[in-house]
Amino acid sequence: MKIYHNPRCGKSRQTLALLEEKGKSPEVIRYLDTPPTKAELQEILQKLNISAENLVRKNEKLFRENFKGQEFDEEAWLNLLVDNPKLIERPIVINGDKAAIGRPPELVLEIL
Repeated sequence: MKIYHNPRCGKSRQTLALLEEKGKSPEVIRYLDTPPTKAELQEILQKLNISAENLVRKNEKLFRENFKGQEFDEEAWLNLLVDNPKLIERPIVINGDKAAIGRPPELVLEIL
């Protein structure tokens, strides 16, 4: 089990605490320090069953100031996330071939 985690994010901290309450000890990946590769992102998206665009934090200042209103294909969205990991929605929990975004944190319980 893995959690793509940002310790500065309240939802990410709540999700990690919830997993620990359930007796889980996930591998914690601080994705801002060690961003996922393009291949890892593609694997995550497949497990989440969403497109790259749906993993983008569109309310982030970085997105609003640089990318809002632009059209991208899947490949370009992937590259945008690889180049700007701050825009990746968080937290993401991976459990085997399943994944969930912890917004709200309780959503990750579905994949335990």
